[in-house]
Amino acid sequence: MAERIKNMREVLIRAGISEINDHGVTGFSIRRVADSCNVSCAAPYKHFKDKREFIAAIIEFVNEQWRVRQQEVLDCCSGGMREQIVEVAVNYVRFLMEKPYYRSILMLKDAQFDNIYHKVRGHLSSRSQQMERDFFSSVSWDVNTQRRKLHLVRAMIFGTIFMFDTGELVYNEETMENFRYCVNREFDLP
Repeated sequence: MAERIKNMREVLIRAGISEINDHGVTGFSIRRVADSCNVSCAAPYKHFKDKREFIAAIIEFVNEQWRVRQQEVLDCCSGGMREQIVEVAVNYVRFLMEKPYYRSILMLKDAQFDNIYHKVRGHLSSRSQQMERDFFSSVSWDVNTQRRKLHLVRAMIFGTIFMFDTGELVYNEETMENFRYCVNREFDLP
């Protein structure tokens, strides 16, 4: 019975992801989610107290998917901190390309919900931010250089995804190797 409840919660969360993709946060309807899962409109309330808790569970679900993927990357990466950061960046692009419906969750921008969900969304990058801080400490970069590097690497990640989406770049291994090269090279530049 507990497994069935857990499975229904995940079914609802996955349907909630589609709902956010289709209607945004402000247009999010628990009733539509229930309808898409062929359950009563009261069924989601067995798993989530209200809309806010439901959306927080969706964000946490996406965060957990990335945490698992990130751990797999780190388990396979035998290099130092710099190589780990590069591989995490490469795999973050892959993750978001393979699961484009997660992007709307990760990039939620809604004034009504921003203060509530900012902390939950922030957990997504907390591990990579710690890795970056550790690396920056090891190379003794000043604060301005650290900020610039973080900005550039994140801009490369999201810019590359945008270019894949618009067709300016082709999502293939050659392009991903170019991306890896660019991120890695950024750590050689002043």
